Amino acid sequence: MELSEPARRPARLNVGVIGPGRVGSVLGAALERAGHRVTAVAAVSEASRSRAADRLPGARTADPAAVVEAADLVLLTVPDDALEPLVGGLVETGADVAGTFLVHTSGSHGYGVLAPATAAGALPLALHPVMTFTGRDEDLARLPNCTFGVTAPDVLRPIAEALVVEMGAEPVWIAEEHRALYHAALAGGANHLVTLVAESAALLGAAGVEAPGRMLAPLLGAALDNALRLGMDGLSGPVLRGDTRTVAAHIAELRVHSPESVPAYVALARLTADRALAAGLLKPHDAERLLDVLQA
Repeated sequence: MELSEPARRPARLNVGVIGPGRVGSVLGAALERAGHRVTAVAAVSEASRSRAADRLPGARTADPAAVVEAADLVLLTVPDDALEPLVGGLVETGADVAGTFLVHTSGSHGYGVLAPATAAGALPLALHPVMTFTGRDEDLARLPNCTFGVTAPDVLRPIAEALVVEMGAEPVWIAEEHRALYHAALAGGANHLVTLVAESAALLGAAGVEAPGRMLAPLLGAALDNALRLGMDGLSGPVLRGDTRTVAAHIAELRVHSPESVPAYVALARLTADRALAAGLLKPHDAERLLDVLQA
């Protein structure tokens, strides 16, 4: 399959959205802002129907097969585990996917998950917005400041990247075979960060701090900035200094106040020590003493 030069730029498309929740309603609105038209949506939950009515008021509600029939491009913005059954169901029920761009937004999947529809003539694209969607109006405003992980057959890469640019974001190419690793990196960084911050705030509360968020904000903001700019060179704290007594005291206190968090603290401290040692930031004899403490 070869595309002519005009075909490499997406024309004004009729867009359908299957699952117009937090992500689908925002991307649909972003595509409309770029000049496309959302014609139909398939929504199951009341929350999704409400978001569609609010953000995509010109779209009619229909079943998934009818959404495909009404669209040149269909956003499949459903949970990861629902994506494969959805695609299989569309093909098995005879939905006319031939020549239609099918776009999913799952971070963990490439375009391979769309294989049954691709075999039926669909044009598969994986466009994953690297952003947290809250369901609030600011999600659409934040979109131009984010990147998308883009995966598609080589011939469709120009169109996939052009769609992202039209939404005001930056496309970053992710090879199909690296999709799971890419998503693990994002989930580990973003999702676990929330857990770590919430745990820190809870422990500060237990220590009598009345406004943990206010105390943490400048510290964590500086730490994040340092990490993004400097990598491991931005590290500070007791592991870097080889303060084994401090680390041991931390573990002892956590056993009393948050025993369920001890394994995570130990694992992260060990990983920090390993990375600091490899970077030449931690002396080998300090690392040995730390690892003795971190056998917990």
